[in-house]
Amino acid sequence: MGVLNVTPDSFSDGGLHLDAVAAIEHAKRLAADGADIIDVGGESTRPGAAPVSTDEEISRVLPVIEAIAPTIGVPVSIDTRNPGVARRAVDAGAVMINDVTGLRDEAMLDVVRDTGVAVTVMHMKGTPETMATSNQYDDMLGEIAAYLVAQADKAFAAGAQAVVIDPGIGFAKDTHQNLELLNHLSAFTGLGYRVLVGPSRKRFIGELTGAPADNRIPATVAAVVKCVQAGVDIVRVHDVAACRQAITMAEAIERA
Repeated sequence: MGVLNVTPDSFSDGGLHLDAVAAIEHAKRLAADGADIIDVGGESTRPGAAPVSTDEEISRVLPVIEAIAPTIGVPVSIDTRNPGVARRAVDAGAVMINDVTGLRDEAMLDVVRDTGVAVTVMHMKGTPETMATSNQYDDMLGEIAAYLVAQADKAFAAGAQAVVIDPGIGFAKDTHQNLELLNHLSAFTGLGYRVLVGPSRKRFIGELTGAPADNRIPATVAAVVKCVQAGVDIVRVHDVAACRQAITMAEAIERA
């Protein structure tokens, strides 16, 4: 899954693809680099990010989805927690909703019922504004797994074409907790749903390596290979070509 942020303030690529023409060209590059899904987002969900109005988010993503959905050759996902944005994006050609709040809003389930699109259900405690201080757990792996299954079951019952679960690397988890998630992905791969993980360029990589957000490809690749070896079905990344090459090599070694 290639990341396409049509935002001014995303943590690693804010502003680079805010212009619709630039975003469309980047989508073409992601597809050419081997992305199987393009995930278009119009609101930053980095820690502390302020919410964006529905109209503003729609104005960012809709021209891009309308342009690429019929031409790009790979499915388009809408990365949003806003049901109104999700509905408009699906009407424009998106075939998946990637909801970082995990369908907490009943109105998002209504969108699923009405459209039947695929859904990614992610775990996050709190909101992007508060999640940095919401990382207290008694049993982190168990609590996340139980939440994801409960929400995924709702999506399935609502008629989602496919349901994917995402433990939410970096969302209400500190660096140690993110590493624990990556080291125990089996807690999620056996739950009966496809699993997505998004470690790409995340803050915990910077805390561990000291690398700035635009120079975290090697560490991202290491995390991606770990995910694939653990049985994760989808990895959400900014650097598709590098990650695709690493996955190809890792899988070739496994088959040898």
